[in-house]
Amino acid sequence: MKTDTILLDHGGGGKMAHNLIAEMMIPKFDNPILSQLNDGAIFNIEEQRLAFSTDTYVVDPIFFPGGCIGDLAVNGTVNDLAMCGALPLYLSSGLIIEEGFPVSDLEKILEMMSTAAEKAGVKIVTGDTKVVPKGAVDKIFINTSGIGIISGKVNISSHRACPGDKIILSGCIGDHGMAVLTQREGISFDTSISSDTAPLHHMVNNMLAACPDIHVLRDPTRGGVATALNEIALQSNVGIRVYEETIPLKDDVVGVCELLGFDPIYVANEGKLLAFVPPEYADIVLTVMCKDNLGEDAAIIGEVIPDIPGRVIMQTRIGGTRIIDMLTGDQLPRIC
Repeated sequence: MKTDTILLDHGGGGKMAHNLIAEMMIPKFDNPILSQLNDGAIFNIEEQRLAFSTDTYVVDPIFFPGGCIGDLAVNGTVNDLAMCGALPLYLSSGLIIEEGFPVSDLEKILEMMSTAAEKAGVKIVTGDTKVVPKGAVDKIFINTSGIGIISGKVNISSHRACPGDKIILSGCIGDHGMAVLTQREGISFDTSISSDTAPLHHMVNNMLAACPDIHVLRDPTRGGVATALNEIALQSNVGIRVYEETIPLKDDVVGVCELLGFDPIYVANEGKLLAFVPPEYADIVLTVMCKDNLGEDAAIIGEVIPDIPGRVIMQTRIGGTRIIDMLTGDQLPRIC
């Protein structure tokens, strides 16, 4: 830690957030489960393997094209469990509400949470509600935790990326970040970018049926695809090479990113995943993903290499190569 106070950058999912966790939190709470640094904790209770995850949502604005803070919270925790290879079962919901918050907005948020949970096939079985004085919180914050069951054959971990693995991205990136940003800033374009928030575990289940030995799954939320790839490269001590021309992008997102000066590979997503798959299974898994409506634009975007351990490089469209680092700074505060 090189600062005396916490900055917004520490919550942005990039390099400073990574350092905050590595330098302050891990040393205080270190244990074999936490040190894996997966999207959720994986552990055994008697003969059953479980995944447990928690996340807090502070997105601004609370309503945005394609969703709201409520369904985002449900889908986000469902996806964190799915990235552990788990079948999500039960969620908790904790609400921190600002005094004066409109009851009609709360009702709408709860209704969207209920619909998202039903669609995902999970139950919200416990929770907590706190109301704080006006100004002590911005409208409403939501914490969700979840628990799921992992099949005995599944072994997914951010430490398991192996040289030769093919990297599959489930679809077009940047939708969520650009939807929230344009809504927040009141920017109007001749486009209809919507958040990609969605539960991914049904697609993951089909992927695992096709290839039980998927090595790594990760949903590239804060910090985008670039930061997620860097975290995996560091945790597995491997190099990663991606190909710019194969990364799926919507023209609308590309246009807005170019206009506002954003690089889409650093923009947050809420309904996409990265899969590290043994090369002999890559085409099979890709075919399964493309049959799902959440993976119809899936593509193989790169591979794991034995060189440059802990680093990510991109082969550009014009044939050059550039280093892809973790996000530096907080590109879009309060994106989820």
